[in-house]
Amino acid sequence: LGALVIIAARKVDQLEDTAKEIRLLGGRCETMILNIRDPIQAQDLVNAIVAKHGKLTALVNNAGGQFHSPASKMSPKGFATVVDLNLMGTFYLCKAAYEGYMGEHGGSIVNIVAECRNGFTGMVHTGAARSGIINMTKTLAVEWGPYNGIRVNCVAPGMILSSGMKNYPEKVLDSFLDNSWLNPAGRMGTESEIASSVVFLLSPAASYITGINLPVDGASSLSKGDAKANTAQPSFNPAGSRMPPYIGWPQQDQVQGQGPVLRELDAPEPMMQLYAKYKSKTHKL
Repeated sequence: LGALVIIAARKVDQLEDTAKEIRLLGGRCETMILNIRDPIQAQDLVNAIVAKHGKLTALVNNAGGQFHSPASKMSPKGFATVVDLNLMGTFYLCKAAYEGYMGEHGGSIVNIVAECRNGFTGMVHTGAARSGIINMTKTLAVEWGPYNGIRVNCVAPGMILSSGMKNYPEKVLDSFLDNSWLNPAGRMGTESEIASSVVFLLSPAASYITGINLPVDGASSLSKGDAKANTAQPSFNPAGSRMPPYIGWPQQDQVQGQGPVLRELDAPEPMMQLYAKYKSKTHKL
């Protein structure tokens, strides 16, 4: 959409794979190495970006990680590690962006959290960390808003069909599938549906929106769905829906040399078949 995207993480191979996807679609992307648990690295990263490009207008805190465990069996170290990564890492990047550029010039920040307003069974560590980020976002929106209109918001994904599912054992993945009918939308979401929400909050279209937590969850945070759906419609079928899920970008759709064309794409297959591919160890994500 015209932005120069800079992605940063610890694993250079994964960064380069993502950068290639962006470039193939006509976008611009650079990669940088970063451990978000180190506040000095966070500040050095922002300083390097501003030194090279002269500005940093948007920040998306999308890094994080967790593991599935009952609270009674979770070690103090395991809990602290996830809080350090998810909550503290987000704070370090927000503060670095403020001090390195946005405090004087303004900007927009979006923090990715989780649908955790009613707790997070099986993931008490990330539930606590993400809830902390939501509260921190509200505080930063109030404190930093007067500084050239800095906006800080959250996006809270529900159950999303993403490569992140690869981090969980097969038994946990099966439970995702078995309980997908509990969502009033009758399906899981897609990565592109989250990306669209993030882009909106970063953009001038959201210029008077700050301090919010936007759930993108098919209403799962409001209701547990209709039990009849478990037998009546166990899998979401895009062909029978007037509101198909947004899957992603077209492949190299060139029009008069203008690059890829923005359009919604129908899901190429029923959502549960797509899920089966994500679950498969042989499917390339």
